[in-house]
Amino acid sequence: MATENNLQDYEVMVIFTPVLSDEDYKNAQKKFADFITGSGGEIVHQEVWGLRPLQYPIQKKTTGLYYVLEYKAPTDTNAKLEIMMNRDETIIRHMVTRLDKFSVAYNLRKRSKHLTAENA
Repeated sequence: MATENNLQDYEVMVIFTPVLSDEDYKNAQKKFADFITGSGGEIVHQEVWGLRPLQYPIQKKTTGLYYVLEYKAPTDTNAKLEIMMNRDETIIRHMVTRLDKFSVAYNLRKRSKHLTAENA
């Protein structure tokens, strides 16, 4: 279901190559966030997971830099985002998921629970 202004809820998980410097990693995150906001979307939440082991080797790499971005955007933005991620050589894997209202509510509860645990 479309929300206000025909925006859909999405979540993208990106695994970057582990050989990126911190500056390149932050620039890559900013590049995707700026692309979404520039395409008429809005960032709901972004989470940097950092360096994590992969379940199986990808391109002879056993670790990757994880980045999760939850956003609202028009449906045509995802096709452009997919092309952009496929062309980026620093990305090992990516996955875009459309969130239904239950997933959005779950993510909101999870974030609010995490914030109250930090403040306690």
